[in-house]
Amino acid sequence: MRVASLVSSNTDIVAALGATPLLVATDDYSDAPGLEHVTRLGKDLDIDVPRLAATRPDLVLGSLSVPGMDRVIAEVRAAGLPLLILDPVSVPDVLRDLRAVGEALHLPSQAEAAARTLERDLAALRGPYARPPRVVVEWWPRPIIAATRDSWVTDLLAGLGAVNAFAERPGRSTPLHLHEIRDARPDLIVCSWCGAKKLRAEVIEARGLGVPVTCIPESGLGRPGPRLIEGARALRAAMDALTL
Repeated sequence: MRVASLVSSNTDIVAALGATPLLVATDDYSDAPGLEHVTRLGKDLDIDVPRLAATRPDLVLGSLSVPGMDRVIAEVRAAGLPLLILDPVSVPDVLRDLRAVGEALHLPSQAEAAARTLERDLAALRGPYARPPRVVVEWWPRPIIAATRDSWVTDLLAGLGAVNAFAERPGRSTPLHLHEIRDARPDLIVCSWCGAKKLRAEVIEARGLGVPVTCIPESGLGRPGPRLIEGARALRAAMDALTL
């Protein structure tokens, strides 16, 4: 079976199933081990669809988790390529997607094992906090963009015993003014800038909010897949260091 992945979260799912040899093409951001043989298609929002088609995939793993991917998905559909679209907004959705990819790749037992392991490991990280820490997860600094209600981050934080400080704000993410962050009364701000080569806590600290800042790579929080466990562990460590 020849598989193509358009976003790094999908590639991470394939890797968790031990199926990277099936991959023939991926986006440029995918960094799972064992991808030396794949054709690179460009950044996730700039996929070279003719190049993708030339790899003759039996299945293309698409996603709507990256804002703007609907345009890429439309181009892949127009090219007549077989497509499975993942669109998770919660941790249960991520577990569902692991199983769905496993079924599509004829690896259901590997997918079930991966889903159960992720679910178990996340549950084990729940913190015994006197009150739920209020957390802002920042995706971009200028303008400030943070995860809101319809993001897997909201569910991930809830499972850890914390609260997304913007859990009541509709949508997956939103631009914010500085006063809105101040009014949200966060106990912790997480710098997890998408696509950034360097995470700079000092940029957030310079805003003068007096809130602790921690840096967690986008690979651990911005990818709705098995690597969310990396972000969850880093979040738990950062929240344990708070004085609530």
